Amino acid sequence: MTRTDEPLPNDIETLKAMLLAERATRLVMEAEAKARTLLIEQMKFIIAKLRHERFGQSSERGALLEQLELQLADLEEDASEAEAQAQAAAQAAAASAKIKVESFERLRPARRPLPAHLPRERVVHPAPSACPCCGGALHKLGEDVTETLELIPRQWKVIQHVREKFSCRSCEAITQPPAPSHPIARGRAGPGLLAHILFSKYGLHLPLNRQSNTYAREGVELDVSTLADWVGAAAATLMPLILLIRAHVFAAERIHADDTTVPVLAKGKTRTGRLWTYVRDDRPFAGPDPPAAVFFYSPDRGGAHPEQHLAGYAGLMQADAYAGFNKLYEAGRKPGPIVEAACWAHARRKFFDLARLNKAPIAIEAVERIDALFAIEREINGASPQQRLLARNEHTRPLVVELETWLRQQRAKLSAKNETAKAIQYSLKLWGALTRFLDDGRLCMSNNAAERALRGIAVGRHNWTFAGSDNGGRRAAAIYTLIETAKLNDVDPQAWLADVLARLQDHPAKRIDELLPWNWQRERQQKAAA
Repeated sequence: MTRTDEPLPNDIETLKAMLLAERATRLVMEAEAKARTLLIEQMKFIIAKLRHERFGQSSERGALLEQLELQLADLEEDASEAEAQAQAAAQAAAASAKIKVESFERLRPARRPLPAHLPRERVVHPAPSACPCCGGALHKLGEDVTETLELIPRQWKVIQHVREKFSCRSCEAITQPPAPSHPIARGRAGPGLLAHILFSKYGLHLPLNRQSNTYAREGVELDVSTLADWVGAAAATLMPLILLIRAHVFAAERIHADDTTVPVLAKGKTRTGRLWTYVRDDRPFAGPDPPAAVFFYSPDRGGAHPEQHLAGYAGLMQADAYAGFNKLYEAGRKPGPIVEAACWAHARRKFFDLARLNKAPIAIEAVERIDALFAIEREINGASPQQRLLARNEHTRPLVVELETWLRQQRAKLSAKNETAKAIQYSLKLWGALTRFLDDGRLCMSNNAAERALRGIAVGRHNWTFAGSDNGGRRAAAIYTLIETAKLNDVDPQAWLADVLARLQDHPAKRIDELLPWNWQRERQQKAAA
C-alpha cells in the first residue's frame, strides 16, 4: 500500500492508477481475511462432525451440525465472491498502469474426481493446421483433458401405447392385445412421474403448487388440481404395501414411538394436528428382521389415538413420558401390557438446556455422567442381546447406581422450584422405565430411532406450511410410511416407488410382499449378480 508520508503526484491519471491499486490491495486483504475465517469455521465443523459421529445422534448435536453447515455454506460463498472481486480488481489495476498488486488465491481442499459412472462427451477444440511460427506440418504429441460437470435439463416424453387390431380373413374375428394396466385408475401419468411427484412432495418437501410452477417452466402445464388427483389415487393404489408395513412393525418385539405437530388448514386459520410414528429397528441388538416405520395422523393428541394404533400390539415400547401412553402400560390390558422403556435422551436434554444456557454446575455434571453411559452403548451397538447385557452389568450398572445416588443427593439440596431440581425430578420419577434397559439387551437407551423418523416432517413444515385437511394428513402419513421405510433399508424411495407403481396393478395379490423395500432390494441384487 502507499505510504502516508509520501507526496502524492499531481498527475490525475497516476492518481487514478494509485487509487485502483489501493482498492485492489484492500480487496485482496479482505479476501484473505474471509478465507481465514472460513478455514477456522471449517475446522470447527470438522471437530463438531467428529464429535457427532463419536457421541451419537442426539438432537442437540444434529441441530448444531445443521447450523454449522448453513454457516459454512454462506462463508464459502462470501469467500469465493471476495476472491473473485480481488482478482478482478488486481487485473484492472494492472491493466490501467504499471502498478503491481499481489494477487491472492484461496487455499482449497483437494478436488474429488468427477463420478466415473457418468457418461462422457468429448468436445475437441480444433488445433491449427500448420505451425503458427514457421508454417510447417504439425504432428500430434498427445492431449490434455479438462473435465467440467454439466447438467442436462430434465426430458419429458409421451409414451404411446399402440394396440393394433387384426381381423381374420376366414372367420372375420377381430383380435387386439388387451389394454395395458395403468398405475392409477384415472389420469395419464406414468409410474416414473407419479413417483417423482410423491417423493418431491413428501421426501423433498416441495408443495404441489411449486411443482406445478416448475413443470410449467419446462413447458408442461399440469394444474395443482391434476397433481392432487394423481397423489390421492397413487396413495390409494399403494395402500396394500402400507398395510403390510404396519403389520411388520407391530409384529416386532420392541418398537419406538413418538409424535410431532402438523398444522392443518381450517376455516380461516390453521389448527394443530399430530403425526405419530412407530419404528421397528432391531439392528442395535443384531435382530435379523428389516427395519420399518409406520405413520398415523390424528386431529389432536388425545390418548385414544395411540390406544387405537397399538390395539393389537404387546411388547416393549421406547417412548417419552407422554401421559396418553399410560393406559397402554396397565397390567390388565388386552392383548397384553406394553412394557415402558423411557428415553435417556429426553432426560439428558433437560440437563443439557440448563448446562448450555445457565451454565449450571449440577446440570453440566449430569450431562457428563449420562454421556458416559451413552459411550458404553455405542461400543455394544449391533451386538447380541446377551452380549449387551453382559457389558451393561459390568460397565453400565455401577455408573447408573452412582448416578441415582448423586441425583438424589443433589435434589435434596435444591428448592422444588429450582429448574435443575425439576430436571432431576423428571429423571427420578421415570427411574424404573429409564433403567429397564439394564435388564433387557433388546432395549436401547434412547428413543432416537423415532425422533429420526420424524425429522423429515419437521423440515417439511417450513415448506408446505400446513396440511389441507384431515384427509391430507392421513394421506401424508401413508406416504411417509413408504418413504421412511425405504430409507431405513437403504433403498432409493423414488426408484422403488416408480417400479412398484409400474408393477403393482398386475402383481399377484398373494405375493405382494415381494414388493416391500427389503425384498425388492434383494431381488434387484440377485438379478445384478446373475
